[in-house]
Amino acid sequence: MAMLNQLLSSIEVLEAWNDKDIHVQGLAYNSKNVNEGDVFVCIKGFKTDGHRYVKDAVQSGAAAIVVEDYQDGWGDLPQYRVADSRQALAALSDAYYNHPSQSMKTIGITATNGKTSTSFMTDAILEEHGLKTGLIGTVVVKYGDYSEPTKLTTPESLDLHRYFAEMRNQDVSHVTMEVSSSALDLSRVGSVDFDIVSLNNISREHIDLHGSFEEYFNSKASLIRNASEGNWAVLNLDDSYSASLVEETKANVLTFSVETADGDLVCKNLDLSTGRAKFTVEIRRPFSAGNTDYAPQEFDIELSTPGYHSVYNSMVAIAAALLNEVPIPTIQSGIKGFGGVERRFEMVFEDDFKMLDDHFANYGNINVTLSTLQQMDYSDLKLVYAIRGSRGVTVNKENAKAIAEWAPRLGLTEIIATVSHSHVTEKDVVTDEEVRVFQEAMDEAGIKVHLYRELDDAVNHALSEVQENDVLLLAGCQGMDPGAKIALEQLSTKRPDIDEDQLFKPLKNRVAGVL
Repeated sequence: MAMLNQLLSSIEVLEAWNDKDIHVQGLAYNSKNVNEGDVFVCIKGFKTDGHRYVKDAVQSGAAAIVVEDYQDGWGDLPQYRVADSRQALAALSDAYYNHPSQSMKTIGITATNGKTSTSFMTDAILEEHGLKTGLIGTVVVKYGDYSEPTKLTTPESLDLHRYFAEMRNQDVSHVTMEVSSSALDLSRVGSVDFDIVSLNNISREHIDLHGSFEEYFNSKASLIRNASEGNWAVLNLDDSYSASLVEETKANVLTFSVETADGDLVCKNLDLSTGRAKFTVEIRRPFSAGNTDYAPQEFDIELSTPGYHSVYNSMVAIAAALLNEVPIPTIQSGIKGFGGVERRFEMVFEDDFKMLDDHFANYGNINVTLSTLQQMDYSDLKLVYAIRGSRGVTVNKENAKAIAEWAPRLGLTEIIATVSHSHVTEKDVVTDEEVRVFQEAMDEAGIKVHLYRELDDAVNHALSEVQENDVLLLAGCQGMDPGAKIALEQLSTKRPDIDEDQLFKPLKNRVAGVL
């Protein structure tokens, strides 16, 4: 409980009607969640407008409303107009829960690709150090013994600050969270006190949401540009967009590189022959974090997660761990013990042939996935690709272009494709236009396409052809979510000699595509 005027001091109120100081029982942005004595914040969303639900909120007991547009007909109800109700919700939430993110080390990770894996990897290292951690991301929110699947990459600001408050109550000391571009645009991370922020990479994704690539980049970049003096920004010098921000932040900057041999941290002697990287990290320039001084030195890293992209993700995680004063031997053991995140170049079968599962979301993600395959030792590549549904012509053209560019380097002359008709929801249905632009790109590249309506048939085609020492890549976003389950079930039928417990082990803790 808090006093209304105390909460309002955290925001700029442009106009007020029936202003009076009252006890606030809680906050709400969804009228269905309003309880007696709550302040209802009217948010303008993409599909609806919270101002339309003031009546419902008042009937449920709302004691005051925060609006962008004055609402007629509510008598003595306290009403406060603000310029941006999303920003107001974030600031009010932070104040209501008494600024919980200030009580712990908070690490914000953004990128087009790898946010989830990097967040999980960072959390694993911090846990290895014996710290009490929290994790907020696209797969799960977890702290202590509590965990729940998440629906948004970054929770709405009220829910986010509530999570921080619950973590503080459980004495969590370090929180790692994914920060999406939409969350930055929609002020979901407003008023969060970040100690460390990172931008790893940028490629074309969510362009329709942001209007242009420049706007998308500026959304991502705001996490770095708005970082406070005395805090840290971790930037990737191999990515020109990330590198461009080195001089655009008040925060201390820690840079790294894998390819350019420049930066404060450099990846050397990279070996990806097995798909799982081994490399040396060189601290090229001395720096200090807290009470720890890091002199120039080298240490070896071995990853359990496959993929070239895992090297970049690990460099961010290593940097964050060093800035949190985690000893280097603990970083080495924590990162080696990290098994990965589902559908991020995940090895789901590894016997006479390898089966990999990857979400293949966009041009940049496809490039790093296929560049890893180029560095692996195998006989032949079988690619089953679920065309990305309802994402528009631009994304699908670029995804097809990435596959076509890599095909000759990988000896890829045929692709098994599917629209996964029975395995996608309405919002992910593949349109005829999306199939057309994919097929045109493949025809232009001289790649034969075996197109299936059903994912099961596409997987069965691949399994009937895969040979010893081959790689079978299950690639695609929502349409490929059940791909690994389908493939392992078919493999179990085709080869009943394989131990089922071992075969289905990769699905044990899965969230995507297991129902």
